[in-house]
Amino acid sequence: MEIAPFAYLFPSARHFPFPPRNYVHWTQTPESHLYSADIPGVRKEEIKVEVEDSRYLIIRTEAVADRSFSRKFRLPERVDVEGISAEYVDGVLTVKVPRSYIRMGFFIDPPHTMDLTATAA
Repeated sequence: MEIAPFAYLFPSARHFPFPPRNYVHWTQTPESHLYSADIPGVRKEEIKVEVEDSRYLIIRTEAVADRSFSRKFRLPERVDVEGISAEYVDGVLTVKVPRSYIRMGFFIDPPHTMDLTATAA
C-alpha cells in the first residue's frame, strides 16, 4: 500500500490540499444535513441523486466517459426523505437533506379491556 507524501501531516481529506477523487463534503445545520461535491464539466442532466430503501443517498453521474462519479451514504436517523433537494451551480452539487423531528417507528396498541382477578389469601 502506497502512502501519499505528507499524508501524516494531513490526517483527513478536509486538511489535505488536494481532496481525493469523488470527495463529498458533509456538514450539518440545525435544520438539515448538506452534502456538496465539486463535479465540474458535467451537465445537470447527467447527475443523478437517488434514495435507496429510504436509508441510503446515492450521488452519481451517468453517460460521462472521462469523469465518472459515484458515492453512496447511509442517511442519518430522523430525516425527511420526501424533502431532499439538490442544486447544481457552477460545477458544485449541493444536496440538502432536511431533518425530521417526527420519530418513525411502530406503536403497539394495548388491549382495550383487561379483567384482573386476584385470589384472597
